[in-house]
Amino acid sequence: MPFFDATQGTVRELFPGVTIRVVWGEQLMLSVVEFAPHAVVPPHSHPHEQMGLLLEGEFDFTIGDETRRLTAGDTWFVPSNVVHSVRATEKGAKALDVFHPPREEYK
Repeated sequence: MPFFDATQGTVRELFPGVTIRVVWGEQLMLSVVEFAPHAVVPPHSHPHEQMGLLLEGEFDFTIGDETRRLTAGDTWFVPSNVVHSVRATEKGAKALDVFHPPREEYK
């Protein structure tokens, strides 16, 4: 199926105040992630490469030993197995994440 409605489908809460919707192909996955104000994704790593684009709001993103405050339009890259975490500000946020390969646990 070549077209998806990203507003449909299952909403999954990953952490308190952090929800995702996903669509995927054989080698790639898109994830729309919404962060309530002050929501946190704790430090973690995974074998998947991850890139993203902040669509709305702002958050503090830590990748390895570097932390940056990101705002709408900012992008990031997380290499395989690098520890990273996110803390939304009082504005909350909405982001698009891309994973390769798809994360089976999110399907």
